[in-house]
Amino acid sequence: MTGRVEDKVALVTGGASGIGRGCAERLAEEGAIVVISDIDDSLGEATANGIRDAGGRAEFLHHDVTDEVAWQSVVETIRTHHGGLHILVNNAGIGIGGSILDLSLADWRRQQAINLDGVFLGVKHCIPLMRDSGTGSIINMSSVAGLKGSANLSAYSATKGGVRLFTKGVALECGQERWPIRVNSVHPGIIDTPIWKKVNLDFLQDGTNIVDLDAMAELSVPTGIKGLPLDIANGVLFLASDEASYITGTELVIDGGLSA
Repeated sequence: MTGRVEDKVALVTGGASGIGRGCAERLAEEGAIVVISDIDDSLGEATANGIRDAGGRAEFLHHDVTDEVAWQSVVETIRTHHGGLHILVNNAGIGIGGSILDLSLADWRRQQAINLDGVFLGVKHCIPLMRDSGTGSIINMSSVAGLKGSANLSAYSATKGGVRLFTKGVALECGQERWPIRVNSVHPGIIDTPIWKKVNLDFLQDGTNIVDLDAMAELSVPTGIKGLPLDIANGVLFLASDEASYITGTELVIDGGLSA
């Protein structure tokens, strides 16, 4: 039986763990040739090995998404190894929380560089190869924080809100130029991933920086439950597939009703 993205070449940034890993695994399950990129070589290789062990096709590339030269190298490697690119999941990102009064300019710029510059560079350098490949679907990972404000997450929200509108602008450009490329954003809610261990949430946890996601979901999500990477990956798979051939310039919110 043919997979929903059979033989399509997909690049997933930040694909070593969390949502990125879930997306890479799900796309591979449905027949895609998956290129996983990340700065974590050990986890990245492990994810690629796991996909291959399960019968899928995957390779790992070390990749700092803030580095334009690195983007050029990754795209050229994909062109050389696979001859084309059909799916880009701009997933790499970080979260830095806390009062805006305490946020350093260095942390502001670092978060902007990864969450927003990385998306810009991915779109800029992947569109030409996608155009040459005859079809493309770009999925930019935003957040519910890109739809609504949140105290002590304003800097993070700035990056994710930027991803949302950047996505729409690029989708319109691709459409007007008649490039065969769709561009959409995905907005996860409270999802069980390792990012929660890295986000500075001292303002919520009295300095412990330990987040009880189940309790958080019970309090804030209408369904009362947290999401899993697979929930996001299934949405990404849909947008990557031909089933979403008439969908561009929009946002897919996967948050259990959190932003409703």
